[in-house]
Amino acid sequence: MTDTPQTQYKRPSVQKRDELPFLDHDQTSKARRYAGVTPRNTEVESLWFGKVFTAVGEASDPHHHGEAETGGYVLQGRAFLRFGERFEEIIYAEEGDFIFVPPHMPHIEGNASSTQELIWLTARQPDNIVINLPDEDVADIEIDYRD
Repeated sequence: MTDTPQTQYKRPSVQKRDELPFLDHDQTSKARRYAGVTPRNTEVESLWFGKVFTAVGEASDPHHHGEAETGGYVLQGRAFLRFGERFEEIIYAEEGDFIFVPPHMPHIEGNASSTQELIWLTARQPDNIVINLPDEDVADIEIDYRD
């Protein structure tokens, strides 16, 4: 054994799926976020990692995540992300796809499945910043709902 200084590590922890806190304060409607690894329930300092659920045919209100970079993974279902002028641009992601949302980008996320609840795994740094944009002008565009 070598003579190395003792390092003080933070303690690993497990957040049980049935005990994940639902974050309803300052959140976006129709995107139910459950905190997995966050400063609120672990010793992490600058990471939010959780699950987001969106029902069939639902979409979030316009919002952005401030300075936070966001990575998402579609665990179940089919997702869409609207952005750009009047949220007229749209991209789709299916089970197994990853998606990146840049900091400060106004967007709408939704479920593009016609039968299945959308479940995302989402990681965000430095925290789960959500800034709702209630007065945005949102274009009426056709969404490609399918499975």
